[in-house]
Amino acid sequence: MATFARWTNLSETTFLMKPTAAEADYRVRIFTPGGELPFAGHPTLGSACAWLAGGGAPARKEEIIQECGIGLVRVRKAGSRLAFAAPPLRRSGLLDDQTLMTIAAGLKLPRTDIVMHQWVDNGPGWCAVMLRSADQVLALQPDMSLLRDLKLGVIGPYPSGAEAGYEVRAFVPGLGVPEDPVTGSLNAGLGVWLIRTGHSPPRYVASQGTALKRRGRIYVERLGDDIWVGGDTAVRLSGSIEFP
Repeated sequence: MATFARWTNLSETTFLMKPTAAEADYRVRIFTPGGELPFAGHPTLGSACAWLAGGGAPARKEEIIQECGIGLVRVRKAGSRLAFAAPPLRRSGLLDDQTLMTIAAGLKLPRTDIVMHQWVDNGPGWCAVMLRSADQVLALQPDMSLLRDLKLGVIGPYPSGAEAGYEVRAFVPGLGVPEDPVTGSLNAGLGVWLIRTGHSPPRYVASQGTALKRRGRIYVERLGDDIWVGGDTAVRLSGSIEFP
């Protein structure tokens, strides 16, 4: 699996298999070119879409239960989209001064331009900083050599009335992906942080991938005690492979 993921050189490559947990509909393993992840949001929705397209039928009418490295993740249909329930954070709280200094240097920003910061780790190891505006996020030209040991999310707000509430970028050079175009796990962590602390509305749209000429849209909302993270999914390629 790791060899094939390196060959595809995609942000993530997933492999579906029979679950080991009685409650799960399927099990997924998720690989970047640099190694395996216990959880990732974009591959969760894509894998659920592929599983359904391949004839998968969930045991529960309203939800798909995915098994992965962090345990069980709930996926549901949200209109024409799929959405997953954000898993609990494994690590939260403010970033330490040394990490902030590294981030500011890597982003080529003065420390005062970071208006908020937090660990938002739900498996991959994310930390996050908020800048003053979406335009500032889009203008970043980071020094990846300084960020190599971090899994860093950067978020900044759009003006009121814009199509999206925030612009998000994800830098993960240590996993062989300098910048990820769309990142569900990061947006899940950001949603848990911002919504539950009252720093964002209970429902918003995040834009990601603009700097890479992608048009990613992530739909985040709070329903009851859960933060749901959704997006559009589609099967674009199908075929077969042979492993030597």
